Amino acid sequence: MKIISFLSSMMIPFVLFYIIGYGLLAKRDIYHDFLEGAKDGLKIVAGLIPTLIGLMTGIGVLRASGFLDFLGDALGKITSAAGISPEIVPLALVRLFSSSAASGLLLDIFKEFGTDSLTGLTASLILSSTESVFYCMSVYFGSVGIQKTRYTLPGALTATLAGILASVWIAGFLM
Repeated sequence: MKIISFLSSMMIPFVLFYIIGYGLLAKRDIYHDFLEGAKDGLKIVAGLIPTLIGLMTGIGVLRASGFLDFLGDALGKITSAAGISPEIVPLALVRLFSSSAASGLLLDIFKEFGTDSLTGLTASLILSSTESVFYCMSVYFGSVGIQKTRYTLPGALTATLAGILASVWIAGFLM
């Protein structure tokens, strides 16, 4: 175990020295290349900020207005037949848009039901087995200017649904 810990702590310095060494051997201006990369990175971040602010504001408004709770109660009546408790539905919906907001909801679920409850275990598994689809699509496609996403959204939503159903099944199996 100490060997793995040592190797993992040495990976980042090794990669940095490898890049610098390769740049020196190739006789490139490493510092200039670094500055150009940093400029490109800042341009991408500046282009993404409006999208991120819009997503975070939208999630904040939905959460503060109580709409997520209303939607969770309405959909919870339908999802109860599949074994998904109504408290999980807002978490699954918010997870599609924001990982940090979903983490906040997860902490609320832990406070109310406990970490060892079926609801707490299911919520943990859902956060572990799903992705913030709309956030990732807006960031990755927005950064490179892709407008036609083709089958990405249906595929990602199908994978998310599979992750949610698997989480519910695994939590029920473990409890």
